[in-house]
Amino acid sequence: MKQFEALTDEELALMYVDGNNQAFDELLARNQQKLYNYIMFMVHDQELANDIFQDTFVKIIIKLQQGQYTDCGKFSYWITRIAHNVIMDLFRTQKNERIVEPNSENDLSNLSSQEVMELNREMEMVNSQIMQDVRHMMDNLPAPQREVVFMRMYQDLSFKEIAEITGVSINTALGRMRYALMNMRRMAKEHNIMLNVCA
Repeated sequence: MKQFEALTDEELALMYVDGNNQAFDELLARNQQKLYNYIMFMVHDQELANDIFQDTFVKIIIKLQQGQYTDCGKFSYWITRIAHNVIMDLFRTQKNERIVEPNSENDLSNLSSQEVMELNREMEMVNSQIMQDVRHMMDNLPAPQREVVFMRMYQDLSFKEIAEITGVSINTALGRMRYALMNMRRMAKEHNIMLNVCA
């Protein structure tokens, strides 16, 4: 839609809030692929990604219509945050569905304190080895990827914060993290390294 080409996403969002439905169509066209790629990166399942994408856009429309968007930052950050929240809600729901209730077959209270201490020591040793392997693999990543992994995993920064700190777009930060994880998985596979941390 040529009439919207010169407008920013933020301006289009405010036009939609004022009742211009074509402005939303343009917003959707501009942002749907980036948002879908982010969701797919997070869930690795096409059917699930499609469901989350639809839920996200329903929430975006509702929030826009309720006046919850103000031109206070990049529109793409705002919709990615909504998608992130939808994904986290789904993960929380799935986690709660997998909660196991204690019964006679899985009751850990029958373990002696010595057995529990040995189990904890073993898990600590395994986790320590895994973290050493992860750090070693990180050292072999290209510097931009290593930086993003460190900030995300060890400093618990959001991708928005990482993007601001490193002076790149959020998509670039996400891309670096994606490639870092792919590289680390490849390294782990090549060297038969298990990366499942014990809880």
